[in-house]
Amino acid sequence: MPPPVPSPEEELYWLALRLIPGLGARTSGKLLQRFRTPQAIFRASRTELEGAGVNGSVAQSIASGCAFEDAATQREKMALAGAVLITLGDARYPRALREIFDPPILLFARGRVELLDSICLGVVGTRRPTPYGLAVAERLSADLSHAGLTIVSGMARGIDSAAHKGAFAAGGNTVAVLGCGVDVVYPSENRKLAAELAVKGLIVSEFPMGAVAFPQNFPIRNRIISGASVGVLVVEGAQYSGSAITAKLAMDQGREVFAVPGNITSKLSWGPNLLIKQGARLVQDWNDVVSELPAESRRHLIEEGRKRIEAEAGGTPGGAQASLLHDQAPELDAVARRALQALQVDASIHLDELLEKVEDISPSEMIAALFELEMLGLIKQLPGKNFVKVW
Repeated sequence: MPPPVPSPEEELYWLALRLIPGLGARTSGKLLQRFRTPQAIFRASRTELEGAGVNGSVAQSIASGCAFEDAATQREKMALAGAVLITLGDARYPRALREIFDPPILLFARGRVELLDSICLGVVGTRRPTPYGLAVAERLSADLSHAGLTIVSGMARGIDSAAHKGAFAAGGNTVAVLGCGVDVVYPSENRKLAAELAVKGLIVSEFPMGAVAFPQNFPIRNRIISGASVGVLVVEGAQYSGSAITAKLAMDQGREVFAVPGNITSKLSWGPNLLIKQGARLVQDWNDVVSELPAESRRHLIEEGRKRIEAEAGGTPGGAQASLLHDQAPELDAVARRALQALQVDASIHLDELLEKVEDISPSEMIAALFELEMLGLIKQLPGKNFVKVW
């Protein structure tokens, strides 16, 4: 069994190996298979390294030990950010991720590292979703996390952010896989979400501390989202989007692919609708995902669910949102009820249009009702005084 945590000296060697210019994950993995440890790789001669398939310039960089100074700097940055290192030889490294074609040789992590040992599901989609996509991503993520799954996404704006927020809203677990360093917040508007993830969830990345979010990093990080998960759920995305790339990676890795169907006239539905045509599982509710998971995963979720129910004995699941099944919340006044019934899940409605639909109500009464509904978590206000019902 691999050691639980690398020693400080071993950690420095792992960091140095990761920081060798031109040495990718696949070649690093081959070197580790041959030499067993990073220390042995750095002790090898240039001839031995070239014999293992490393080109001359990379072999020279390894033999020179030039990466150790950068490795020491990285360790200082990790200490400042409260990050830890999880190496390929570490017992905490996700078992599913270790099995893919090109697993990262190490992960930088901030937060609850134990979440890497849970049953994870990737939830991905477009950065510019429709109100329908946002509602679906948040609700399904909440339901799936309540069922015991850990929601994994990329902390991007749009569907990714909705997935993380949905998991937190249900009191569940969520992991963000970044295309930059774990000490870098991208996009910047997710600063509050990143702070919450670092405490209540987990942030991971294979990119060094301080690494900026270059566009080419995101397809690389997507293989971690799919590789660490039992499956990937695609909510909205164009035919050749990043979410479609993640779904393709999931298929190549032997993971289940799930997709939420969408409006056939919307380009954002082309990705998931095409995946369904190609054999992805159509998802209408959380059970469509859970029922297709491997038997071992389902048994684990059932066992964990039973423990949670026993701990919460006497509680009523669902809370205020359970009333959405009837399109009204308990103890709402007539104005709030009428406003809630006029709002939709799949399309936002402007305040002026809402006043036209709900007749005989003054603007001040409507604004007060909308404020009440928003405080109850039954609706959301979008930019431009547009409102949408929470699914």
